[in-house]
Amino acid sequence: MTAGTLARPVALIRMIDSNIVLYEAEWCPYCARVRSKLTDLLIAYRTVNVPPDHARRTIVKELFGTTGIPSMIDGDVKIADDDDAIIAYLEETYGPK
Repeated sequence: MTAGTLARPVALIRMIDSNIVLYEAEWCPYCARVRSKLTDLLIAYRTVNVPPDHARRTIVKELFGTTGIPSMIDGDVKIADDDDAIIAYLEETYGPK
């Protein structure tokens, strides 16, 4: 690009607002599947990275009654330790209509 020329406009991507909090770990392949679906659907979400040691996942245990991940909260909806169920929920709730 030379001086005085403008770059081509970039299409703005609009994220879908949500109250989703994903309890996950970067190394977890099941969590990666959920993160990928959230990205594909352009859903804004928060993450809480949990320790590898199940005994130290106290917040997950308190919220879900289990220490498995991925686990997700979206408002009143809680889905614990089930990437397939989380993905199905995301597609049904936020996917194209």
